[in-house]
Amino acid sequence: MFIAGTAFAYWTTSGAGTGTATTGMGAAVTVTQIGTPPSGLVPGGPDQPVAFRITNPQTTNQYIASVRVDVGSVTNGSGQTVAGCTAADFVITQPTAINADLSSGDHDYNPSGAQIRMINANRNQDACKAVTVNLAFTAS
Repeated sequence: MFIAGTAFAYWTTSGAGTGTATTGMGAAVTVTQIGTPPSGLVPGGPDQPVAFRITNPQTTNQYIASVRVDVGSVTNGSGQTVAGCTAADFVITQPTAINADLSSGDHDYNPSGAQIRMINANRNQDACKAVTVNLAFTAS
């Protein structure tokens, strides 16, 4: 009688290694005012809407929690700051929270919930006549 069989032999071992991965580079979104800019602001006048567009230049989504609108400066027709009229002469109601993953491209917020008005200060506000109120937008 003949019995066939197979024998196995092996070594055991262990090891470790390293590797890498890289992430993409984020590109900042841009926020620009769209639509008709508020005009004819007067002391104690009504709120006027501020609409804006968020542009995502990435090919992937970017999460935006909110956009903040502030008065950056107040200038005259020559672009010079105006003595006696400052950001404190204006009030901005902040826009509604975004809280969204924005795909590539443009996303309009009109209405955005943001509004601007001129306060009625207990002083002469003639320095604020015929000025440009420059708005600054910050996305986060």
